[in-house]
Amino acid sequence: MKKLLAAAATFMLLAPMLGLLSIGLLVNPAVLNQGNCIASGVTLGPIPDSLQVTMKDGYTFTLNKQQLTHAGTMITVGANTPGVGRDGILIALMAALTESTLRQLANTGTYPESGSYPNDGNGSDHDSLGLFQMRPQSGWGTVAELMDTTYQARAFYGGPDGPNHPSPRGLLDIPGWQQMDKGEAAQAVEVSAYPDRYQNYEPVARTILDTLTRNNSGGSGVPGDTNIPETSRLVFPLPTGSYVHTSSFGPRIDPITGEARVHAGTDWAAADGTPIFALADGMVTYAGMVDGYSGQITIEHTIGGEKVATKYIHMWAHGIHVTTGDRVTAGQHIGDVGSSGHSTGPHLHFQVHPGGANAPAVDAKPWLAERGVEGIDAPVGGGPGCTS
Repeated sequence: MKKLLAAAATFMLLAPMLGLLSIGLLVNPAVLNQGNCIASGVTLGPIPDSLQVTMKDGYTFTLNKQQLTHAGTMITVGANTPGVGRDGILIALMAALTESTLRQLANTGTYPESGSYPNDGNGSDHDSLGLFQMRPQSGWGTVAELMDTTYQARAFYGGPDGPNHPSPRGLLDIPGWQQMDKGEAAQAVEVSAYPDRYQNYEPVARTILDTLTRNNSGGSGVPGDTNIPETSRLVFPLPTGSYVHTSSFGPRIDPITGEARVHAGTDWAAADGTPIFALADGMVTYAGMVDGYSGQITIEHTIGGEKVATKYIHMWAHGIHVTTGDRVTAGQHIGDVGSSGHSTGPHLHFQVHPGGANAPAVDAKPWLAERGVEGIDAPVGGGPGCTS
């Protein structure tokens, strides 16, 4: 009895403090943000009339404004769904590209009434409908619901507030989806036997997300300021004698996954913290951590009268020394070599994009050689150097 009385007295003394702590937890924005991690910074911008994109296997095609408008709906829904973030939106785009090429498809053979709703054509994949080819018979929703693009996006993301909770599972209902390969995460929602199909569309999804969002990962430009003067000179992006060439542009076996894939840049290994220089005069259109884990700087230049973008990848967050919108000069110290993201060791992964950040990358070594940039003939080594 004495122990019970002592416990009761202790609770009475602590109750006011516990109450204040509970109130603090309820109103503390940091705590709220931990539970409701809305994709801050993902803001839909203008939707172009068309966009040329290239798949992982090299196939190039053009998306029209209607397809891009559907992508915009998916971006908006994902940006306002707690826990989705930029990665989740990217996975949704990969899934919809694979299933319907971003078309809202009716299926009049199975559901004649589906043709009476706004659509982009008639599909015939069993009893599937819409952007994600969802099946009413599997519990994804009614025909009327699935012919609504916003509903389909909400259903794909899922989660406790998803219209199909708890089954069938949306992306937020897949345990550990954030650590999964993005193609496998898309497959887990779509319940497909072919994850490679989704992976093939990852570069397309990234291009769409970069193009349609402001302050994006990859940088398509700073709105309202596209006048970038011709550069005065070109400077190799690393100090003389500080680096070893470790991986070339083009097809290779990924040293981390062991898979055959296209390496979109050129790798030079260097000590952690080695300065990285801007190749040319230009404007920084992105500086930060892509998808939360890989440091990247994108700079737009005018070189030989042509718009050219360069990308510098794998810096640590503390090794990025410029911000979006900065004007830089050739040879300016913009960052430090790191090993963030998909990397096996400290190195600079360097990309050149004639035409701008959303245009395909080219092999940097011959491109630099043609313009007389010194420092390309670095020793070749078998050291670290890998990027996704």
